[in-house]
Amino acid sequence: MSTLARWPRIVGYSAANALADFRATYSVKTWTFGWLGRVVSQVIFFALIGRLLDSPEAAAYLLVGNAVMIAALEAMMVVASTTWERRAGTLPLLIAAPSPLAPVFVGRSLQWLPSGVATALIALFVAGPLFGVTWSLGEGLVVALLVVVVAVTTYCFGLFLAALVLRAMEWRNIISNVAYLTMMAICGVMVPVSFWPSWVQGVAQALPLTHGLRAVRRVAADGVGSPIVLDCLLAIGIAALWLALAAGALRWLAEQGRRDGSIEFAS
Repeated sequence: MSTLARWPRIVGYSAANALADFRATYSVKTWTFGWLGRVVSQVIFFALIGRLLDSPEAAAYLLVGNAVMIAALEAMMVVASTTWERRAGTLPLLIAAPSPLAPVFVGRSLQWLPSGVATALIALFVAGPLFGVTWSLGEGLVVALLVVVVAVTTYCFGLFLAALVLRAMEWRNIISNVAYLTMMAICGVMVPVSFWPSWVQGVAQALPLTHGLRAVRRVAADGVGSPIVLDCLLAIGIAALWLALAAGALRWLAEQGRRDGSIEFAS
């Protein structure tokens, strides 16, 4: 069986570990009243800034942006959870195994995606009407699909950063937080992308969140239309590039570790 053909099986086994991690991290009570309550409150907090400005448009803009951002935020947790393998001392065993590292780590942190999608959709559909953001049934289904696109494509970007911090684990929280806050600032969450200088806009175009969030905003403003498809294709195409870079970085990590013995069992 070729390496590529083994990917689904390897990802599946790794995703089973991810689900076990999620069950150990959260119970239904702690996820609902701890995590969900916190992030929905965060979304409402930013939307209330629009109310303070006496601008229903600003309130709706901030609510949609920050609700979708939650899916991206949880996807970026891949940066921290990828390093758990090294902290646990299992990374050398993975490198010694005959299978490639990339599909292992693609599945390793998948637990964040359904959580992020569920949280973002609850914020959009439950808190949204409080700020004038409503959806028809058809629009709601499209928005749900778009939030999945945001989560998955941002996960690919986060996986590339995760591959880098496996070599410098002390930077994992700094890098993930800087990346998250940068996306929040320049990808259209708080202010339109056009607010920034042209070079910053160029950086934003390289991030999948920019295109996924723009598609959600198109649905909110104009309903379902053909430009949404282009936004999705851009997000998916850019994410594929980030995933390829992540696979290359992981392959380089494994080769270097085998060559110089730099992948130790200790954290």
